This record gives sequence, structure tokens and C-alpha cells, in this order.
Amino acid sequence: MSKPSASAHTEVNASPEAVYSLVSDLPGMARVAVEFERGSWLGGAREPAVGARFRGHNRRSWRRWTTTAKVTEAEPGRRFAFEVSSVAGIPVSRWQYDIEPTEAGCRVVEHTWDRRPSWFKPLTNLITGVSDRAEHNQRNMEHTLRQLKSAAEAARG
Repeated sequence: MSKPSASAHTEVNASPEAVYSLVSDLPGMARVAVEFERGSWLGGAREPAVGARFRGHNRRSWRRWTTTAKVTEAEPGRRFAFEVSSVAGIPVSRWQYDIEPTEAGCRVVEHTWDRRPSWFKPLTNLITGVSDRAEHNQRNMEHTLRQLKSAAEAARG
């Protein structure tokens, strides 16, 4: 796979399994992610599993857009990844959370790959209001991981 267009990481004082439960939980991620507002499983899926699909509702200020994602990796305590497409089926991105155990809990690395065809970028830039998606995602991921860390560590009690 090519180099990610953006990556960020954080150390979390919680178990890899607890962190995986958060990153693979649609309502949980909606509470910590910057642009992901809510999601719903599609086609009878009820939980993260390879091949499961979900609809993502995203927002940035007053702008709103919907995507469809397909889970490509679902390894509890280790990795959660999915590929995002527009509702018309045009590739948009891949998101991946790698979770590595540490002495104090785990290290979480979030990656994204921009998969948009060049002709599609101007339209998505207009819809989302973001012209430099890699730089914007980098900032969003850093914020999301701070929120994820807080949520995971608070859940530990």
C-alpha cells in the first residue's frame, strides 16, 4: 500500500481491546471524531466485521455530506480499517487504526489514504469546504486521537 496522506498517533492508558471497542463503535467515534457526525450499519450488519458496510454522516460547520464505508479489517485489539466511497460509489479514502500494546496500555496510530480520482477532488473540495484534505485530515486526526485518549482513559475509571 502507498504512503498514507496523513497519520497521527497517541499513547493511551487503556487496553488495546478497550480502544478497539471505541474506534470500531459508530456512536463512540461520533463522540470523538471531528467530522464524523453519526453512522449506521447497512445490510443487516450490527457490528464491525470484514465486509460489513455503514453509512457515514459527516459535517464541517454548515456543510454536510454522506458516505458509504466497507470494513476491510476488523481485528479486535489490533486493527480496524475501512474504505470510504461517495454515495455514488466513487472511492474517497481509506481509514485505518493500528493498536499496539505497551506497558501502560497501547499506542494508537490513525492513518488515512486519499483515494479520490483527480477529477473528483474539486467537487469534494466544494462539498466539504476543504481544499487541502491531507493537511486538514492531519489536524482532525490529532484532535480525534486526543478525544479518543480521553474517552478511553475515562472509561477505565
